[in-house]
Amino acid sequence: MTRKFKTADYEKTLDLQINLRDVLPPNHLARFIVDVIAQLDLSKIYNQYSDQGAPPYAPELLLGLLFYGYATGVFSSRKLEKATHEVIPFRFIAGDMHPDHDTIANFRKQFLAELKELFIQILLIAQEMGRLQLGNVSLDGSKIHADASKSKAVSYKRLLAIEAYLQAEVNELFALAEAADGGQLPDEMNIPDEIERRKQRLAQLAKAKKVLEARAQARYAAEKAEYDAKMQAREEKAAKKGRKPLGRPPNPPTPGPHDKEQYNFTDPESRIMKNANNSGFDQHYNTQVVVDHDSRLIVGNWLCNQPNDKQAALPTIDTVPPEVGQPKKANLDTGYFSENNIVGLEERGIDPYIATGRSPHHQGWRAFFLDNPDPPPDNASVKEQMAYKLRTEIGNALYRLRKSTVEPVIGIIKEVLGFRQFSLRGLCASGGEWTLVCLAYNLKRLHTLQVG
Repeated sequence: MTRKFKTADYEKTLDLQINLRDVLPPNHLARFIVDVIAQLDLSKIYNQYSDQGAPPYAPELLLGLLFYGYATGVFSSRKLEKATHEVIPFRFIAGDMHPDHDTIANFRKQFLAELKELFIQILLIAQEMGRLQLGNVSLDGSKIHADASKSKAVSYKRLLAIEAYLQAEVNELFALAEAADGGQLPDEMNIPDEIERRKQRLAQLAKAKKVLEARAQARYAAEKAEYDAKMQAREEKAAKKGRKPLGRPPNPPTPGPHDKEQYNFTDPESRIMKNANNSGFDQHYNTQVVVDHDSRLIVGNWLCNQPNDKQAALPTIDTVPPEVGQPKKANLDTGYFSENNIVGLEERGIDPYIATGRSPHHQGWRAFFLDNPDPPPDNASVKEQMAYKLRTEIGNALYRLRKSTVEPVIGIIKEVLGFRQFSLRGLCASGGEWTLVCLAYNLKRLHTLQVG
């Protein structure tokens, strides 16, 4: 064969001297993150270090590893440690040092609360750079898998059955202990140990039972309020039209835990939620973001363990820091629609645009080019008024921006960054990690805006 090929001399390559300035240009994301961290006030983190012991790694170094890692899809502390040896940007951020994974993991866990303040500082830096001018926003949420397995969960119905079974075994073991002098027990059997193991399990089940009953009480209160609102709207509609409303009336909620309500022993604060990918159910948290329309930066974030988004709208919009500004208009999909959310947003000085139902697919060109509809009558319901508001030229154009603002942001976090499962457990810790994810996304987005 006469064809010649370019071949690699691997022995010679092993002796290659690399200048990081050549492989990390001035506009590289790693250098951008290092420059941003240098502008942050880290005094609250520094104040938590003692004056004793060996010199620790500087917070700037560890924050840089976490920020760049989450911005590029590296979330594991072990993978971050490995990257400081093998990946040039990580080696640059680490200053050619190699913090072990325990140091990285402990730092992340210890300073989760301080991340909220850093999140705000980075938004203020974005304003100083002229990249953020808070105006109209969109709000949306997504389910993210908790660090917990469904196999470590128990339903309320199963819990009651196990509890009765264990209690019966405890009673039986006590009876056997009283008859132990008769020599009826196996030699290797220690009755006190067997009873103690079952009592510990019963204590765990009692705790789970108490949590499920408290959740059921809160759920019933929310469902009862929603049921009363629907019945009131139904009665008002009947009085206005002078006839009985069509369709079946809503079913009243039932108090107490449902048989299928579950408690997870690995992460008790996570909940079983519907998984949009496979139409099944899994252990999740409900993550929420507020995205600015012009910059596509996340200006607010929240995490809860309620599957329903209605309870998340106002707490999420309240996470927008006042230092950054006040949103003017807010877009929310039909999952957030409620009179309480409309009133709450208006009380905060925000003009709400909340879908009253799902739009049908393939509506045709007429749905987008018809004249503005007639305004509703003065006695129209809140739902009818909002539906009209969204059909106006301004409302229609504004609401359609959701598809190019908040929805792509969530898509980037889950598909590009690859964040689909929390590394930490518990509502507070997972909420801190979600702030870290949103902060890392903002750095990546801000870098894109800066370099063009």
